[in-house]
Order: sequence, then structure tokens, then C-alpha cells
Amino acid sequence: MPHFISFSPPRLAPALLAASLLCLTAAPTRAADEADTLRGPAVTVLKAAKTCFANIVEVSGIIMPRDETAVRPERFGLKVAEVLADAGETVTAGQVLARLNLPDGTLQNIQAPVAGLVSSSSAVVGALASAKGEALFSIVARNEYDLIGQVPTSDLPKLALNQPANVRVIGTGDVDGRVRRIAPTVEPNVQLGQVFVGLTANRRLAVNSSGRALIKTGQSCNVAVPLTAVQYGSAGTVVQVVKRQRIETKRVEVGLMSGGQIEIRDGLVEGEDVVARAGALLREGDVARPVSAQAPTSGGAKGATK
Repeated sequence: MPHFISFSPPRLAPALLAASLLCLTAAPTRAADEADTLRGPAVTVLKAAKTCFANIVEVSGIIMPRDETAVRPERFGLKVAEVLADAGETVTAGQVLARLNLPDGTLQNIQAPVAGLVSSSSAVVGALASAKGEALFSIVARNEYDLIGQVPTSDLPKLALNQPANVRVIGTGDVDGRVRRIAPTVEPNVQLGQVFVGLTANRRLAVNSSGRALIKTGQSCNVAVPLTAVQYGSAGTVVQVVKRQRIETKRVEVGLMSGGQIEIRDGLVEGEDVVARAGALLREGDVARPVSAQAPTSGGAKGATK
């Protein structure tokens, strides 16, 4: 009679079985931990975007009348009988400013030869008026002024006639202007050239007051990043970007600056995730988790500097 041998699977020791189950349970947890480690610390990034920067030349100077007209009588020895205008008043061409007594007892009208602002007056009732003496009135013709300033010779080639300017006059505020004249020579000792910025204003400007003109000489449109994203060091100028959750350091060429933004002329591509605040804690190859921040709006800078 045949004999059959019965086999049964070996039984695992209880301790070994418990260890196996523990390993199976812990495996997913370790994988999750590794994934979190790979993601790295959160890093705020901004998309590199194109922005147009205005190229600005700054000119500081003094406000002067473009054309000041002196008003005097044509005859000698006449006395002022009546004063009809005073300094600070705006007058029209032909307006009577004063009346003088003639030797025959009649009166002579002194009229404004041009429209403009009366910048000064010496007319006093009873005083003598003369064709050769002090002017009775001085008029800033047509209320036209110039800011007369000096710029370095390096900036002179950037200037051209009719370039727009924003002029801030001390005590008055901002007025519009345009480059009216550029001197053909420079001061040899200081290497500065003179420029005249014509001002357009419907209000009185104080003669000899100080002003500062920002002359727009052109614009440059390139990728821009916040100033805080740029690092300067012995290796040059760099920005840091996040690619595939890794920090990459890029050497860049910078240009104009305005409104907290800086132009990147080379080394960076539009759309890259730029670390908003680059710092020594971030190194090449570090793992990082990019967190997007809203880029500041920039509709073109009023003034930009290098």
C-alpha cells in the first residue's frame, strides 16, 4: 500500500512575523518623508517679466526768465502820477501799467509791450521816470522760463532738442518742460555742459529758485526683476532661479533701475522663476520648493538710473 508524505508550510515565529508587518507598514511613511525632503524649504519666487525703463538724465539748475522786457518812458524827467500794476501780476499786451505827468499837464500812459508776468516794479507815485534810468517795470514775456543747469560731458550726447522733461521747482511743484538749447561747449575745469530746459507753466515761478529736471532720453525694454533678487560679489552680478526644485545661480548683466526693479540685459529668460530675495543661505543645487508671489506692476518708469 503506497505511503503519502504530507507537507505543511513552515510557521513563522511570531516575532519574525510582527517585524515583517512593521516593515511593510513603515515603507510608505519613509517614502513620504523622502518626498517631503526632496521638496525642500519654501522659497518665494517671481516670474521674470519684460518691463520698459525710461532712460533719464538729471539736470539741476536755476529758474530764469527766458525773455525779460524792461518798461521805461521814452522821455526824461517825467513824474509818476498813477501806478496801475504791481510785481507778481499777470498783464496783457497793451495793458496800461502806469500814468506819467507831462510838462504840459497831460498824462502819458505806460503800456505793457508784451503779455506776461510783472517780475519787478520801481514805479512809485511822485518818483521820476527816465528813459535811461531804472526800469519802471520788468515783465517775464509770455510767462516763459528756463531751467538752466549743467550736465556731465558723458550725458551730453544723450540729449537732443525737444526731449520731454519733468521739472520739480522748489516751492512750486512739478511742471512740464522740454530741452530748448544745448550749449556747444563745456567748462574745461569741471567738464560740464550747459543745457536750457524750457518750462511750460500757467502759474508764477520764482526767479532764481532751484529746480531739478528729469529728461527722458529714450527707453530700454528687457526682462526685469526686483532689486532684492540681485546679488553682487567677486564672481560678478548674479540672480538665483528655481528649476526642477533645485537652486541655480545665473550670472547676469544689469542695466537701468527704477521703482524697486532692475533691468536684466543678459543672462535671464522671460518666465523663469527668480528667487525674490536671494541670499547666502541658498546655494547652487539646494533643494527648494518654489512659492509664487505676485509681481509688482510697472507701467514704465518715470525715471530710471544706472
